[in-house]
Amino acid sequence: MDTASGPISQLIAPAVATIAEHIPRDLTWPMLLLTVCLASGIWLVRGGMGAKSADGCVRRMPFWKFLLPRDIYTHVSAKVDVGLYVFERLLRPLWVSTFFVGITPGTETLAISALEALFGSGPTLQSNLAWMLLYSLVTLLIYDLVFFLIHYSEHKIPTLWAIHKVHHSAEVLTPLTRYREHFLEGPLYAAGAALSFGVAGGIFGWLFNSNISQATLFNLSFFALLFGFNGSFRHYHVAFHYPRWLSKWLHSPVMHHTHHSYLEKHRDTNLAAVTSIWDRLFGTLYVPERDEHTPWGLGPDSQSQYRSFWQNVVGPFRDWADMIRGKRPQAEAPAP
Repeated sequence: MDTASGPISQLIAPAVATIAEHIPRDLTWPMLLLTVCLASGIWLVRGGMGAKSADGCVRRMPFWKFLLPRDIYTHVSAKVDVGLYVFERLLRPLWVSTFFVGITPGTETLAISALEALFGSGPTLQSNLAWMLLYSLVTLLIYDLVFFLIHYSEHKIPTLWAIHKVHHSAEVLTPLTRYREHFLEGPLYAAGAALSFGVAGGIFGWLFNSNISQATLFNLSFFALLFGFNGSFRHYHVAFHYPRWLSKWLHSPVMHHTHHSYLEKHRDTNLAAVTSIWDRLFGTLYVPERDEHTPWGLGPDSQSQYRSFWQNVVGPFRDWADMIRGKRPQAEAPAP
């Protein structure tokens, strides 16, 4: 009996480009426009309150300064974001295509084979909108779990924290901060995403006996929209709260403000990408109060070591060298 193929495998031939078009990303004009529109609504509803300063304090601001505060966008950290973003953009096509082509189809095939070994051939269900939405939800939850596990490990394992520290060295938040990461970190999350899509594709490939390829593009587009919005606004300086009950299921953008804070009570919290489910299960959920103070960065003890572009590029190698020599790097304990 031939092993069924899953949706990513069916599309892989015509489609490294097709997949790339639907990889979750937030620095697009529609996402930026949505961010500005929502921020404008917050300014109106709250009478000019809600925007945070470079020190993480909420303040009342005139409209244009509310959207584009000078102290945020002229900050040295925002300038470093630009350099790290360009560097990340140059490298991303290499590792995204490599991991999606190298990991996703194999994971999908392995998942289908495992399900066939356990349960025999799949039930050959017929695809419809409800199943496609469920496929999107399952993909999102699996991706969110894998993202959480990688992120949790980066905060708890010193050798990985040395890489992730670059992202947390941001002293202000702008949409570009989403891409402020060391060039060695991107492959970790690309591999995690590829694995997640492969597992979800394998499950549904088995359920539908290969007859769900039409759902794949729908799924990735839906996922890209949700994650893109989340990534865009949560690295914006405006505090966007959800109702507390909703924050226990979905991360509000302001919950990521606390994640970037160096205060002890915010340390290692809100580690998932989209939902609050895994943080609740693992005890890392933190729902901030309205206008809570969130000073960003690594903190005064070590921030000076991660202020320039070059310091952020070489920082992990310096920390690893210190670890090899038995010397404790500054701020070795993960900051949030």
